[in-house]
Amino acid sequence: MERAEGGTNAQGVAVKDDGRARSLRGVTELVLVRHGESQGNVAATLAHEAGAHVINVPARDADVELSDTGRDQALALGRLLSGFAEDQRTAVWSSPYARARQTAELAVQTGGWPTAVLVDERLRDRELGILDMLTSAGVEARLPEEAERRRWLGKFYYRPPGGESWADVALRLRSLLADLDRRHPGEGILLVCHDAVILLIRYILEGLTERELLDIAATSTILNASVSRFVRPGGTGPWLLESFNMADHLLTEGVAVTQHSGDADVHPR
Repeated sequence: MERAEGGTNAQGVAVKDDGRARSLRGVTELVLVRHGESQGNVAATLAHEAGAHVINVPARDADVELSDTGRDQALALGRLLSGFAEDQRTAVWSSPYARARQTAELAVQTGGWPTAVLVDERLRDRELGILDMLTSAGVEARLPEEAERRRWLGKFYYRPPGGESWADVALRLRSLLADLDRRHPGEGILLVCHDAVILLIRYILEGLTERELLDIAATSTILNASVSRFVRPGGTGPWLLESFNMADHLLTEGVAVTQHSGDADVHPR
């Protein structure tokens, strides 16, 4: 039988905690990390700069690994984590995609955190379906009707055939966040994931509108291995965004800060 714990109420009178209060609490802190630079990030940037239609990625999206710079970024993240006190070392969850898992595992090992990396497919990147491996120029040239439909609907609601819209990703993230509240009441969590996932967690936790989210997406590029932090003291009530898209730990270590963004044309027309 679980031992009941006690405390005091607002008047300082001792009260018995029967577990109900704990059951109503959720996660108190979320630290969101974008994976380090990947080989796919590098290939996509080169393809866009060259005006190519197809991105020459070395593997399917789920299996694309970190670049050498990305590994350096993950190690720098680990050195940041090594400075966390014992009571600040939280559970670590990761997207199953190789670039995110490698970032999480390298950071945890380097930081000396005695925790396993938990993998959940709901943290995976947005699935692009028929648009996979195509640049914006490639979509315009090869799938002009899809390019026009994407412009009409905007980034949030456009779902490419065989893929996901941002609204679809938000749905699976709501499920994940609810599970985290149940599994880690009163605790903090570190999530290693992708740029779209970080933006959509902001959308959910801050209660943003479609317009507000797309305004952020149009003006902010989530940096590789950057850190964003939400807090919710007590595990209930509204979330507070304490920091967003911070990469000071990379600059301090002399590691390259890289930004690889998607299409900035995100608003519906």
